[in-house]
Order: sequence, then C-alpha cells, then structure tokens
Amino acid sequence: MERKLVAILAADVVGYSRLMGLNETGTLTRLKALRREYIEPLIEGYHGRVVKLMGDGALVEFASVVDAVACAVEIQRVAAQQNLNVPEDARIVFRIGINLGDVIIDKDDFYGDGVNIAARLEGLSDPGGIVLSGTAYDQARNKLGLTFKSLGEQRLKNIAEPVRAYRVLLEQAPS
Repeated sequence: MERKLVAILAADVVGYSRLMGLNETGTLTRLKALRREYIEPLIEGYHGRVVKLMGDGALVEFASVVDAVACAVEIQRVAAQQNLNVPEDARIVFRIGINLGDVIIDKDDFYGDGVNIAARLEGLSDPGGIVLSGTAYDQARNKLGLTFKSLGEQRLKNIAEPVRAYRVLLEQAPS
C-alpha cells in the first residue's frame, strides 16, 4: 500500500440534517450551487483535490498546508458572504479541520490517522470556523498573516495520542 504526507482538509455543513428536514430541495440546490460556483474553483485555485464528497461534507487533499489553510479561509469567507441574505435558520455554514499527516492511499481514497485527525478537528471547530492540528499549524503559522489561538492538547476520539490544536481567528484575518 502506498503512503504519502498530505495536508488534509475535512469540512462539513453544520446542522445538515436539520436543514434537510426544513427544506430538502432548497438546501441541496444551494449547497450544490455553492460547491460548483465557489468552493470547487477555490479548491482548484489552491491546487487541492477533492478525495471524497459525502452528503454534507468533503475530504480534500493539498500538497501544501499553506494552500489548504488559505483555501479554508476563503471558503469560510464566501460561505459567510452567501449567507448574508439568507434567514439564519436556513444558512449553510461549514466547520473545517486541517491536518498535516501521513495517509494510506487506496485507489482514489485515503485512510489512516491523518484523515481521522482532520475529521475530529473539524468537529472541534466552531460553526464558520477552522481548526488546525499542531503539525499543520507549524507549517502555516507565519505564512498567511493569520492569527491563531492555541486550544492546547486535545484528546480526540479513537486517536491514541493527544493532538495540539489551533483555532484560526477569522475575524482578525486580512481581507
């Protein structure tokens, strides 16, 4: 089995089941349009590749942590902008986790702790937020003009060792 070191971005929609319960067609239409018109071009522009799309989430690989973080910041900006004229209970809001980790490649999919850590960090993220692992933070911290807040060592479900985690302070991000 092949292995490689990649920056992994895990994202999902906050309250997706609730949104689908309120308006399946409208939610799906808006999510697909958001992906097609904004998110996919951003991922491509930052040299990312979508590994897996789930109904409410995505797993994306990048060769560069800096590109992964810059892309995540832009995705959160675009999503916030697109939500301005949408009622609060119908907004599509993402949580994003980013890890730099070793993964096992099987055909077009990734497996291993590297992926699981990214997914668990996404779960730690606030709605509209981004959380990085310590390995990702170490690579990106001085390269994007962003401010980060340490969340300390986090115990993540099904991950043997604690993981250092950092929140991107988006309200202080340069435009």
